[in-house]
Amino acid sequence: MKPKKFTSEGVVISRKNYSEADRILTVYSKHYGKLNLIAKGVRRLGSRKRGHIEVFSQIKFSAVRGKDLDILTEAELINPLKEIRHDLKKVAVAYFFMESVKRLIQNEEKNEELYFFLIKYLRDLSNNAKFLKELRERFVSELLVLLGYWPDGRTIDKPDNFLKEITEREMWSIRVGKRILQI
Repeated sequence: MKPKKFTSEGVVISRKNYSEADRILTVYSKHYGKLNLIAKGVRRLGSRKRGHIEVFSQIKFSAVRGKDLDILTEAELINPLKEIRHDLKKVAVAYFFMESVKRLIQNEEKNEELYFFLIKYLRDLSNNAKFLKELRERFVSELLVLLGYWPDGRTIDKPDNFLKEITEREMWSIRVGKRILQI
């Protein structure tokens, strides 16, 4: 169980606007797993947290337990991954990474190894200009092995199809990634 106030590192997986000035974030944290946090007032122009909580940014954050959602109190940018944000193909692959993790992990499921795995692949994506399709397929294969969905040492013929079977839904970002990667 989380303490009343807690601090950790994390990767912003997704965000959703809420009310007039708030935003709900899904963060995969190093110490607490996948968390849903509400960032109050972050959509206001004067908000200091605004630039730190973009999707697939690595952040250090503090939060307090709330009644329904935990409340983000502080956020500090560790790595903005600017190289990804300036390339549409890399953005599509990064969104696929985030969607895969979000769909395969339950809230507050702790896995520090998964946190470092995600950081590694975001850095690889940031530094890699070519072979994005191979990187995406390797990510899926290794993610399925890491989470115990596939035995280590065996190759997966079609990792995207297996991922679709596990999540029982179509991965939205995969279509964008495939269309962009085939151009």
